[in-house]
Amino acid sequence: MTGHTPTDPTEEYARTARTTPTRARERVSYDRESVHAILDAAFLCHLGFVADGRPVVLPTLYARDGERLYLHGSTGARALRRDALPVCLTVTHLDGLVLAKSAFHHSINYRSVVVHGTARRVTDEARARAALDAVVDAVAAGRSADCRPADARELAATAVLELELAEVSAKVRAGGPNEEPEDLGLPHWSGVVPLRTVAGVPEPAGGEAAPAELPSYLRELAG
Repeated sequence: MTGHTPTDPTEEYARTARTTPTRARERVSYDRESVHAILDAAFLCHLGFVADGRPVVLPTLYARDGERLYLHGSTGARALRRDALPVCLTVTHLDGLVLAKSAFHHSINYRSVVVHGTARRVTDEARARAALDAVVDAVAAGRSADCRPADARELAATAVLELELAEVSAKVRAGGPNEEPEDLGLPHWSGVVPLRTVAGVPEPAGGEAAPAELPSYLRELAG
């Protein structure tokens, strides 16, 4: 796994009952490039599944490789040790607070992806290590080559899952508030408060950690 594998040549993912919303259908897209862009701009997802008859949602790290996602978890979670786990995975970017003149029309601007499918355990050691490298590099590109790899004990404690991108949709809201015509003359402020996530100045570890020069990839990450 040395970068993204070739993608399906079709431009859109197939629509299914689970990826067809009942509200705000105009915001939904099945465009493959748009889905990939939203996924590649993040590294934290929320993974939903059923364990012991109860719904569970876990935040976890992920990386995209072509038409699959690799997920990082703990083998201490019994459900993640299963060979096949039906899941619903979501990724969301919060881009702005949308403040309208009426409480009803307040909203947010966002970009999101929802993936339905079956997550499967990666049991081959070489593939698992490559997947974990991809997850580390999704957080900070170049980091996997600049840290000690997992030893046998650490690898055994780590659950690596793969999820095919097949039943997928993106949903995006952008722009200002939707106002009722009769509210336009009200004296309340309305508009958008933009939001974004930025990397701060890296803070070196203290204690007994040996000092090291700040790597170039972290200087670039912090801008």
